[in-house]
Amino acid sequence: MSFRNNLQALRAERNMTQEQLAMLLGVSRQSVTKWEAERSYPEMDKLLKMCDIFECSLDDLVKGDLTGRSPAEGASAAPSSPPADVCGYDEHQRMLARKVPTGVAAILVGIAVAFLFEGAIDLGAHNGNEALFVIIVLAGVLAGLAFLVPAGMAHAAFVKAHPYVEDFYTEDDRARARKSFSAGLIAGIAFIFAGIGLLIVLEEQDESRALFFLLFFIALGAWNIVHYGMLLGRTNVAEYNKDAADELEVEEIVNARVDAEVKDALLARKRHGKKLGAVCGSIMIVATIVGLALLFEPVLTAPDPDAFDPVGTSAMWFWVAWPAGALLCGIVTLLWEAFGKEE
Repeated sequence: MSFRNNLQALRAERNMTQEQLAMLLGVSRQSVTKWEAERSYPEMDKLLKMCDIFECSLDDLVKGDLTGRSPAEGASAAPSSPPADVCGYDEHQRMLARKVPTGVAAILVGIAVAFLFEGAIDLGAHNGNEALFVIIVLAGVLAGLAFLVPAGMAHAAFVKAHPYVEDFYTEDDRARARKSFSAGLIAGIAFIFAGIGLLIVLEEQDESRALFFLLFFIALGAWNIVHYGMLLGRTNVAEYNKDAADELEVEEIVNARVDAEVKDALLARKRHGKKLGAVCGSIMIVATIVGLALLFEPVLTAPDPDAFDPVGTSAMWFWVAWPAGALLCGIVTLLWEAFGKEE
């Protein structure tokens, strides 16, 4: 008996779809289709995982005949609901949604506390009040980095380990995330408005305290908006897969433990991103040349460089080159993504 017949029989025994099996194995649905069409063969680690899922031996799965096994001999049928997250993607994204906004809020709260204590304590040294302000701000930045840096490192490690994730979220999951984001956005804006209101009320009485409340409530608002925004963004698994292809190096993609078809898609995305990056880089180099030309052209062409007056000359407009270049990059990116030929 062939492997394909055994696999089809075992799936049917548990009412398991190809997509459900693919999620449990961490491969694409197309891979399962190819196995059952005998166009490709799973790797050893996938075979061993199938043995665990279907509760059979490797010899029986590959060489035996499992088509006649009754459902009572195997595990219970698979539920009709979509398979669970098998790589910890949701838990990882929720961790990021806690740590990233907390890091941002910690930096803002540090600045708020610095304003509250500004002038309250004299360190005795030259510019002691300013030194205390800087110390408190730096402490807030360090507190923020204590959340942001580990979160960033954990995310980089997760992307490297899981460069491709099958979309397992349901429409109900996305609807709940949108509802939570709407409530979080409104709450965040309300916090920011409360801070502005306190600033207006307290500014004439105590400016330092007014700035403290403004920044403190902005921190609360930012936490809510970023937190619930990231929880909503986590349900866009396709965007995660795109970003993973952009973040990983070609060698990391080649060595990744993913299906060959997925690997080809990631490499194609990487090539696409490199080409787009080269075009935008060229645009910004040209913008820099134009900006420098606008800056130095009046000096180089002036009859008397010592008496040169920049007012009213193109030197005043040299900075326009970089925003113009950035806008042009944005336009090129939109057109490239919309009409670029898929690789």
